Amino acid sequence: QPPLVESGGGSVQTGGSLTLSCAASGYKQCDMSWYRQAPGKGREFVARVESDRNTYVSESVQGRFIISRDNETIYLQMNNLQPEDTAMYWCRSLNKFPCYGAWGQGTQVTVSS
Repeated sequence: QPPLVESGGGSVQTGGSLTLSCAASGYKQCDMSWYRQAPGKGREFVARVESDRNTYVSESVQGRFIISRDNETIYLQMNNLQPEDTAMYWCRSLNKFPCYGAWGQGTQVTVSS
């Protein structure tokens, strides 16, 4: 499996939108997730998209975030962003055969009120 590479982070005002991308060529059979970590907080699960494209989104972002994938990329569409969404966001693969667990390098999202 090649490295996972996140992109699309940046600064946005409250109520704005961003879409994160995770380059994931070679991960078609893998369940993929997005996690985030705010300053002073632990790493938090955000959303998961499975290899069959079933999805699950955490309660904290339900109704605002959408996870999806195509053949080579995992997406996290983030709408109506709030200051509490400010965090580093990571893409990861689940350690379930035939995949092994891996993390990307992260991309920063900053939401200003």
